[in-house]
Amino acid sequence: MLVRLLYASRAAEALTPEIVDSILAASRKGNPALGITGLLCYSGDIFMQVLEGGRDAVSQLYNAISQDPRHRDVVLLSYEEITERRFAGWTMGQVNLARVNPSILLKYSERPVLDPYAVSGKVSIALLEELIATASIVSRPC
Repeated sequence: MLVRLLYASRAAEALTPEIVDSILAASRKGNPALGITGLLCYSGDIFMQVLEGGRDAVSQLYNAISQDPRHRDVVLLSYEEITERRFAGWTMGQVNLARVNPSILLKYSERPVLDPYAVSGKVSIALLEELIATASIVSRPC
């Protein structure tokens, strides 16, 4: 059974390009064997990540992330059974919102900043889908 999980968290320490690259490299290395695909979106110290795959694999990965000391304020935004993957093209895609047109963010929230804590999971998924549609995702495909 396929599921899609969306969560938000804050970095426990200041994010550097090296930290983000390390997270993405680990995801891109480990996710294919687990059958997990997804997308990591970040801005400032906030992460928003969608994971898709088998229920057990996604749940285990989310539990590991929620216990990881590099994350704080981990919040589950959305969890649903799905019939097909929406983010199947990425072992782990990346969106750095510092490079995204602020009007896209403003379309989905009160201010042109990433704040998944202030909007619903459905709104956050809609934002990610628009980022896909506008080719704002940077990654190496699966």
